[in-house]
Amino acid sequence: MKVCLIGAGRIGQLHARTLAADPHTSELVVADADAERARVLADKVGARHAAVDEALGTADALVIAAATDAHAQLVRRGLERRVPTFCEKPLARELDETLELVSLVEDSGVPLQVGFQRRFDAGYAEARRLVASGELGVLYCVRLASHDPEPPHEAYIPTSGGLFRDLSIHDFDIIRWLTGAEVEEVYADGAVRNFEVFARYDDIDTAVATLRMSDGSLAVLTAARHDPPGCDVRAELFGSRDSISVGLGPRTPLRSVDPGVDLPPGPAWTNFLVRFEDAYRAELSAFLRVAQGELPSPCTARDGLQAMRTAVAATRSFRDHRPVKVAEVS
Repeated sequence: MKVCLIGAGRIGQLHARTLAADPHTSELVVADADAERARVLADKVGARHAAVDEALGTADALVIAAATDAHAQLVRRGLERRVPTFCEKPLARELDETLELVSLVEDSGVPLQVGFQRRFDAGYAEARRLVASGELGVLYCVRLASHDPEPPHEAYIPTSGGLFRDLSIHDFDIIRWLTGAEVEEVYADGAVRNFEVFARYDDIDTAVATLRMSDGSLAVLTAARHDPPGCDVRAELFGSRDSISVGLGPRTPLRSVDPGVDLPPGPAWTNFLVRFEDAYRAELSAFLRVAQGELPSPCTARDGLQAMRTAVAATRSFRDHRPVKVAEVS
């Protein structure tokens, strides 16, 4: 297949290496708003670089790793050409445009996969299996953590959509996938604890939320823009038969102060790309099979919409200081 990759930034560079090495890819064409950046990346991975229009014109599959503000327009262009499309989260920055895109995708019948890479992480997949098989028993509650090692640069903040839409949206997706249940209600709070730059854009650097699920289970999450020991992304699931964790190990950036406990013994995860490198490779491998008609999309446009609705509910809960039912977010 001829694969078009749009976006040569940090995550685009990882995707380019993955796509160039995949046996399903006969040719990789890299495009970016910055033509020189596309050229440098293409040369590095043995691909071809081109302008967006040219790259799209010959593509059998489209991978969107551009800036968030460009996602919706690029998805539309992929649909117009009826090219199977992979789009990093989110489909669009705003809920109304997300709703419109979901309708377009579903009416078109063109395969689309949203980039929620945690679904392809081995630990999360095993946790899901244990829930689905009943080996965990009755699921009581889930704890989720998403802590970045350092804040994004200032230019990113006003276009991010806010902490809940940008960072916690991964938790809002994975809780649905792990439990097989929907988020019914969110109660969220947040603050600027250390980085006043977020306040300038009416955003926050630290947040917490509680979730009530449709199966009766409960979840709590924490989100932080700054965790200096490293990237901390974890899940803990507690059931009537067992308790398990995902992301707890030698590279977890968390140390115990109990005497005689050596946690962690190894170097911490430096960032989310390192933490989930294998998962990113697995999701793109799955997408190329989707593009060839071998698999249905494992993460649909409607999955992206549901995570966005929960993120909007969390933002509204924080602003209004009240629990918000996801059903309010139509």
